[in-house]
Amino acid sequence: MSDAAILVDGLSKQYRLGGKPRGYKTFRESLTNAFSLPARALGSLFREKNGDESETGSFWALNGVSFEVKRGEVLGVIGRNGAGKSTLLKILSRITEPTHGFAEITGRIGTLLEVGTGFHPELSGRENIFLNGAILGMRRSEVSKKFDEIVAFAEVEKFVDTPVKHYSSGMYLRLAFAVAAHLEPEILLVDEVLAVGDAAFQKKCLGKMNDVAQAGRTVLLVSHNMAAISSLCTHVVMLKQGELGYFGDPQTAIEQYLSEGANFAGVSLEDRKDRTGSGAGRLTGLAIHDNRGVQQSVVQSGSEVTFALNYSTQRNTQANNVLFELKFTDLFGNLLFALSTHLTGSNFDALEKTGTVYCRVPSFPLSPGLYQTQAVMYINNDLCDVVKDAFEVSVIEGDFFGSGKAAVVKFHGPFLVPQSWESLPPWEAAGSFQNS
Repeated sequence: MSDAAILVDGLSKQYRLGGKPRGYKTFRESLTNAFSLPARALGSLFREKNGDESETGSFWALNGVSFEVKRGEVLGVIGRNGAGKSTLLKILSRITEPTHGFAEITGRIGTLLEVGTGFHPELSGRENIFLNGAILGMRRSEVSKKFDEIVAFAEVEKFVDTPVKHYSSGMYLRLAFAVAAHLEPEILLVDEVLAVGDAAFQKKCLGKMNDVAQAGRTVLLVSHNMAAISSLCTHVVMLKQGELGYFGDPQTAIEQYLSEGANFAGVSLEDRKDRTGSGAGRLTGLAIHDNRGVQQSVVQSGSEVTFALNYSTQRNTQANNVLFELKFTDLFGNLLFALSTHLTGSNFDALEKTGTVYCRVPSFPLSPGLYQTQAVMYINNDLCDVVKDAFEVSVIEGDFFGSGKAAVVKFHGPFLVPQSWESLPPWEAAGSFQNS
């Protein structure tokens, strides 16, 4: 027996542009046509033979996507808006059919594709909980065992017998997620549930999804939250314009996804419009050089590098008390460290109107991976210029410790610290050396 919970083979979905698929009619159209058929008959016949004139073409929301998810795995699905993520989940949920290919699902599916999917607005929270359990094929007694836990998680105890149409969006979301996560489907499909709700609820959702994964159930999570993808997922699918861009290790997928979104790589800072500050000074360029002065596109972990920061000022005379900073962040925007003239006391005086300043780092302290920089400039305590995501730094493996061993972010973290290990404390080792 195969241990695959989800098998996707050559999955493709085509949509028409500028019109509805042939043969599709809304209830309103059908009702209207029932009263006006004689007048419309000729036009309807013409459209059926010649196609809807409003159709201007088609596009492939998915095109030849294949992958496999084993039982108990957590698969992340990432990609830009319009990449085909939601279409994939709708096909897996049997909401829509593929144009080509197939998807085999083994196990009972629970879905949360958007807030309140599967809820009836006229029914109370209590009734919707039991309704969703019935849809999943659960007995009433099974749902009853989970009922109190669901209500407590959703924090809707006072409103559980109120029709959900009167719920706030937050209450709706909490109950929808609680129902999807607690009714124990064998496969849980979740689409962007972490994109809404307050921080406390998002943290609660992450914890619950981790519990679901630890219980051995299969989870397919669509999200733009890279921290959640990194911490929860065993594998990641990255979709690119409907096609499979990558399938495999989460960190590699995240790095590819974010690097492709770096719109400013190789672009002069002078051309950037998304900046803040008074404008009295401007950062116009940033480059990386090795210890020989050769410009580099990547940095080797532990190697000596120099950052060259170009600037210009609006002053007619030399600029005094000029401060520069480069702040390095991880893929999720968390600050790792800063290179700052303020910290070193290297405030520049009498700088020319245009020029370059250099910051030498003897041993670059980050593990292999992708990082972003933020460039900042002050003149006389005036914040002149801030450019976020000014430069993308790609760090490759290097012998930081001189041991022949390379650091790995997953196991050692992003930041490397000079260190040595001995069997004696350093003060004793030094004393014994001096007495010998």
